[in-house]
This record gives sequence, structure tokens and C-alpha cells, in this order.
Amino acid sequence: MKKLIIVTHPDIKNSKINKRWMEELKRYPEEFTVHSLYEFYPDGQIDIDKEQELVSSHESVILQFPLYWFSSPPLLKKWLDEVLLHDWAYGSKGDKIKDKKFALAISAGIKEEDYTPDGRYKVTVEELTIPFATTFRYTKSDYRPFFAFYGAEDIPEDQTIDQSAIDYLKFARAL
Repeated sequence: MKKLIIVTHPDIKNSKINKRWMEELKRYPEEFTVHSLYEFYPDGQIDIDKEQELVSSHESVILQFPLYWFSSPPLLKKWLDEVLLHDWAYGSKGDKIKDKKFALAISAGIKEEDYTPDGRYKVTVEELTIPFATTFRYTKSDYRPFFAFYGAEDIPEDQTIDQSAIDYLKFARAL
């Protein structure tokens, strides 16, 4: 079964990392369904039934996004709120994502050392992603460690971007 990659980037056309990651995964359509929320829903109106069917029809899901004010872009939060409904994702009858593998793929503009207890922001990416971990534990999903690229604001070479795409492909295949 294929893996679903839900990309949530507000400006994918001008993205360096997320755009390159999408291009890499799209080279393997037999393995991945790449689904860009801002492209499918430019007006922000999410087709809940379509999204639930998409999630149900894949063995695992990766939520791919840039850290956006130390969180996810707003459309991803809206997607979580509207798609992971009571009696679908949780509740007495809500078992549609139980045991389904979920992971995050995050691009961060800031350097990795800034995301440490002693770093510039005094917080780790693990701490920033606690709401995701908690959501997927609550829904009894199989939440996995995230993949991250740091320093996107100051990338020295295209080779770094290409290597991150290769590393991400390995991560996505292993999920």
C-alpha cells in the first residue's frame, strides 16, 4: 500500500526544501501519494470526506510542512480539526486511524543548535511538536519520530537540498 504525504506549505512555488522534497517523492508514484493542501484547497475549504478517504486508503501518513511561527501552517491545523473527527478518528466508534503510522517531515529556517535548551529559543523541535505526538497518541495511531531539515534560511549549496531530499526519501520509505 502507498504512503500518503500531506504537504502543507503556504508558498510551495517559492519553497526551496519542501518543493524539492515533493519533487523527489513524486518520482515514485507507485510508492507515494503527494497531496498538497494549499494547492487542493486555496480557499481553505476542506473536503472532509475526500480527505478521510485519502487517509483511509494509505498505510501510513507523513505530514510535511515548514515550521511556521514555531508551529505548523494554519491549514494543517484546520485539516487536523476538520478531518480527525469524533467517531471517525477517536471516540467510541472512531478507529479509522488506529494503528496507522503517522510521522512529521519538518523544514526549519533556523539552525539546529538554536532548537536546544541552551540555544537561542530554549526549546527543542520535539517540544514544539508535542501537540502532534499527543494527537496521534490520543487517536491510538502509531506516531513515529520526525524528519527535520534545519537552517533552510541560510542554505549554503544546492547539494545540501538534494541530499536532504535523498535522506527524506529514505525516511519516507522506512515508515
